[in-house]
Amino acid sequence: MTSTEMAIPGRTCPVAYRYGSLALAQCPARHVETLYVICGLYGNLPALAAIEAMAAKVPGPVTLCFNGVFNWFNVDDEGFVATNLAVLAYDAIQGNTEAELLTPEDDAGCGCSYRANVDAGTVARSNVIHVHLKTTARRYPKILDRLRALPLLRHYRVGDCVVGVVHGNAESLAGWRFAVDALDDPGNRPWLAAAFARAAVDVLASTHTCLPALRSIESRGLRQAVINNGAAGMPNFAGERSGLITRIGLSPGPHAANYGEQMGRIHLDALPVMYDHPAGEKRFVAKWPAGSPAHLSYYHQIDHGPSFDIGGQDHLREYEHDSSCSERNRSLRV
Repeated sequence: MTSTEMAIPGRTCPVAYRYGSLALAQCPARHVETLYVICGLYGNLPALAAIEAMAAKVPGPVTLCFNGVFNWFNVDDEGFVATNLAVLAYDAIQGNTEAELLTPEDDAGCGCSYRANVDAGTVARSNVIHVHLKTTARRYPKILDRLRALPLLRHYRVGDCVVGVVHGNAESLAGWRFAVDALDDPGNRPWLAAAFARAAVDVLASTHTCLPALRSIESRGLRQAVINNGAAGMPNFAGERSGLITRIGLSPGPHAANYGEQMGRIHLDALPVMYDHPAGEKRFVAKWPAGSPAHLSYYHQIDHGPSFDIGGQDHLREYEHDSSCSERNRSLRV
């Protein structure tokens, strides 16, 4: 990306977003039995209700961690307040959406730090959406104070598994190196192995890219994994109408997973969120009618899913990090 592109709102990665993977190793760890990592809620209250109902059916305690962008389409006062008060009752971290609500300037736009392959129209519409959201947010300074107090990352232990929760990647809140194409790029693997070593974690749970991924890595005799839940409040696969969250637990859960794997005693799963789609779509269209920026950018994905096939994307792949960079495909579904 050129310096000119970096200066464009929506493509900029603010310096404050860059925490570095060592920051994860320095975070105090919270011990939990079952962890739900939830991002990309986008203000979808029916999806939030479905996630809470899922957690209520799990035997034993469940920790919900919202790793950013729980705000987006909820530009109405009722939706903004309801979303934030509900989410802030649980663990949470800032995503770019929340971080940019807290800045007096609009230099970074939506804060997505979009890559060069994202068209200018998408970037411009995202910036407009965020302006509407920020206008609403400024009417609620107490909520903004609570968002400001949120960390940029969190650290958990599920049994003997160490989990780092971020919004973007191991280095930056708006990083894209946990996107599907980046994870599948052989040139990215040395960076990935080094990030795991510096962060001192077994699992890195992220989102930000809107498309999900699960990749396991063998490095220096250690088995590690990156899991990106895509979006909790929007469809993630073509022809489907469910969100997706990450579950990390000591035992199998009561909900069928779209895909997953077991790492020792730890179960790592991507769970579909079967929310009330008609209700969610109705709320979306009421705020973002045809022709509006959000409708132009997101309505097709909300109604039909993205152009991303769970069965045809080599979605779950295991890597051996060695000189030959060998790889083998594994099954998508469990």
